[in-house]
Amino acid sequence: MIAAVWRAGDTYLTLTVVILLMLSGFFAMSETSLTRMNKGRARSLRDQGRHGSKALVSLTETPEKFLNPLLLLVLICQLVSATMVGVLSGHLFGAAGVFVATAGEVVIIFVAFEAIPKNFAIQHPDEAALVSAPVVGRILRFWPVHWISVILLWVADRVIGLFGGGGKSQRMTESEVLAMADVAHEDDAIESEERNFIHSIIEFGDTIVREVMVPRIDMVDIHCSATVREALDLAILSGRSRLPVLGDGVDDVVGIVNLRHLAKLVANDQGAEILKDHMGEARFVPETKRVASLLNEIRNAKSHLFIVVDEYGGTAGLVTLEDVLEELVGEITDESDPTVDDDGTRSIDGGVEISGRLNIDDANDEYGLALPKDGWDTVGGLVLDLKGGVPTVGDVLTTEFYRLTVVRMDGRRIEGVLVEPLSVSL
Repeated sequence: MIAAVWRAGDTYLTLTVVILLMLSGFFAMSETSLTRMNKGRARSLRDQGRHGSKALVSLTETPEKFLNPLLLLVLICQLVSATMVGVLSGHLFGAAGVFVATAGEVVIIFVAFEAIPKNFAIQHPDEAALVSAPVVGRILRFWPVHWISVILLWVADRVIGLFGGGGKSQRMTESEVLAMADVAHEDDAIESEERNFIHSIIEFGDTIVREVMVPRIDMVDIHCSATVREALDLAILSGRSRLPVLGDGVDDVVGIVNLRHLAKLVANDQGAEILKDHMGEARFVPETKRVASLLNEIRNAKSHLFIVVDEYGGTAGLVTLEDVLEELVGEITDESDPTVDDDGTRSIDGGVEISGRLNIDDANDEYGLALPKDGWDTVGGLVLDLKGGVPTVGDVLTTEFYRLTVVRMDGRRIEGVLVEPLSVSL
């Protein structure tokens, strides 16, 4: 049996091993916490004034610059400490000691200085990242580490380039933002209304005017030869605050009048005067214009009603500020809107009757449907496409998942459609 002889140098060797293993655990925690931290969360911590958040924001801006040096430092600490433990064990206990020390160190390094630090970083990501960021930031500014980082990053970019990689991190997409909102709602970080509002804002940028406009057939308008009193009576009767003024037909919109101005004229005994002498300028917008751009135009023009024109220059409908805002916040109901009784039939299990004028996206969102949208904007447009012509009351059509029954018509307009899952028997 080989007797263990403890030398003075063994104390320093042991102390060095302990320090290296502790550094290894710290760098392992730093690697996990910093790679899991995103820029948005780091900026949120900075806005809260958390200590270390400024360094954290700086690191998350360019994660590729700290990842390789951290991995290298972890590797160096573990390899050097393992070598020193082997030397120390061999000196004290011979060949058997080297074997036992090697096996024991593998377990110790994995459990104490890999698993525990990394699991702590996963369970307490903010605290771990805030503690790690200032230290890692200072280490990266140390010139040997800095140049090693530059060289490793250059090599990594060249190797990744061989496989078609661009060497740059991907930007966050809209779908990721929506997914984050859904996760935040599941974690009770935000309310349902807030999640829906985030979805509306994201989708708002892709919405075009045709999807939110009042169609031409539903427009309430008046001829320019009518009197001011007649226009005021029509505005009050229809519940409209603004009316398009027509010339030679619906495709010839010559102006706009508003209820407040009409009431003022009548109060001044000008009710018998011809409307064309008191109308304002009509503004036009193409039906393919983005709603987000239209909102800016409405703000700059200080006009709340625009006439929507199609590609041939004809009138397709009109759009108001209320139509645009409803795309963001949902239906806005005031005292002029007709009262709709809610009978509670919003479950698709037994079928639901919806308006043919309802937008496909709104129908899918409101009733939890999956109606197809390909070349049409409304439920009525879908029915017309499936029928290949104008349907009649009682016509039954099918999509992949639903049976659509026409229940109400107004001339050639589809007013009501009963939507049922195909699993419901006839």
